[in-house]
Amino acid sequence: MHVIVWRFLTTDPAEFERHYCPDGSWAQLFRRDPEFVKTDLLLEGDTYLTLDWWTSAAAYDAFRKRHADDYAKLDAICEALTSFEEKVGEFTCR
Repeated sequence: MHVIVWRFLTTDPAEFERHYCPDGSWAQLFRRDPEFVKTDLLLEGDTYLTLDWWTSAAAYDAFRKRHADDYAKLDAICEALTSFEEKVGEFTCR
């Protein structure tokens, strides 16, 4: 199992959660690929973490290549919702 973790601060929590929740816009995009497992959205104080789970790093990389245009379009829409965005990292579960 492979997980990609992002940290965010948002300017609009309700709209942010609509896009980043487990059934949100990002998860809907990711579900186009059978190797996508799930998205988790965590909140502590004013900091959100997203965890996007894939069967493997290779599966995620292949998805990004196949859906690069749609990924970029959604990223541009969601960029206005954040005041801070940081990729924490990619981790493989053992």
